[in-house]
Amino acid sequence: MIPRYSRPEMVAIWSPETKFKIWYEIEAHACDAQADLGVIPRENADAVWKAKDVDFDVARIDEIEAVTKHDVIAFLTHLAEHVGSDEARFVHQGMTSSDVLDTCLNVQLVRAADILIDDVNALLAALKKRAIEHKNTVRVGRSHGIHAEPTTMGLTFARFYAEMDRNLARLKAAREEIATGAISGAVGTFANIDPAVEEHVCAKLGLKPEPISTQVIPRDRHAMFFAVLGVIASSIENVAIEIRHMQRTEVLEGAEFFSMGQKGSSAMPHKKNPVLTENLTGLARLVRMSVIPAMENVALWHERDISHSSVERAIGPDSCITLDFALARLTGVIDKMLIFPENMLDNMNKFPGLVMSQRVLLALTQAGVSREDAYVMVQRNALHVWEHRTDFREKLLADADVVAALGEDGINEKFNMEYHTKHVDTIFKRVFG
Repeated sequence: MIPRYSRPEMVAIWSPETKFKIWYEIEAHACDAQADLGVIPRENADAVWKAKDVDFDVARIDEIEAVTKHDVIAFLTHLAEHVGSDEARFVHQGMTSSDVLDTCLNVQLVRAADILIDDVNALLAALKKRAIEHKNTVRVGRSHGIHAEPTTMGLTFARFYAEMDRNLARLKAAREEIATGAISGAVGTFANIDPAVEEHVCAKLGLKPEPISTQVIPRDRHAMFFAVLGVIASSIENVAIEIRHMQRTEVLEGAEFFSMGQKGSSAMPHKKNPVLTENLTGLARLVRMSVIPAMENVALWHERDISHSSVERAIGPDSCITLDFALARLTGVIDKMLIFPENMLDNMNKFPGLVMSQRVLLALTQAGVSREDAYVMVQRNALHVWEHRTDFREKLLADADVVAALGEDGINEKFNMEYHTKHVDTIFKRVFG
């Protein structure tokens, strides 16, 4: 991912230096286990650990790979340059390249997941804070983009909190599922390496042994991981689109923070655009873009091919780096977001009282009017409000049929705003405990 949408801690996980360090640790731990089993001399295993503080030369490895056309062999050759060719002769004993590549990838994905989990927790804290702050800030709810009934800004934030909380559970499950390693040799039969080596290496790296690999770790695990990242990205977009709508000039119920010196347009000095949330919508597309390729990676030929390899070299870092950046950006947006309660009330009253139509409909049915007749009575008054911007309550009070069924006091009672927010506490208790 380009530096513009990257954060250093996540980028470091995917650097060549980190990758080669993990490869080294896999090989060194494997040598330890082999020595414990008496397969290789203990002094050779100890010699490998002499390179533990080495900064592997990425350029040198690339130079060797230009000849070998094989990245793992290039790394092993470079490792021998540090350890000594005789001392390193037992490195990679009984192993295959996928043992190193797949185990490393899963270590990286686990580390990335840990950062993403922290990111989601930070976002949850910001959403909870704003939900409690605006628990009773009334705004109009919308369906199909059209005014529906009153809700609160706090419920909007609480809804996003609940969604992200589900995403946190999904991410933790995905981390658990991806945290496996395989040191099982060619086609995964352990023919030339003891399963105890795999158990030792995995324990040292914080992984579980893959119950059964072929020559690769099964890619359904990775498909699940990237699918979860895609769902989280979609949830980010869900929040971003709501904020983008709120910042529209004719709505202006909320807005991204606009810092001192910030410019909205190169041509129009008055502009304050929702650039951060628009950016988040785009970044969500990038993360979701990895989901289908990850699923297509599940079907590999026989015990192994490398059709998945080129895909994962791209989607591994790009998806994790992009989602990390997006979660942090959304947290900042939520934390600094401007809320305009007065505009919320103004918007709701653009068609005065219209949002109470269901209450009147239900009251008429409870008063003995058939639902069909009640609907006609309410709708004819509501449509007049749509067309002429009149007051809904006044129209109802002037409708003899409605007055006959409900009385003036009965009509007036249906315009109590608190009716729509009376169960906010119950909902908050469900969401936040």
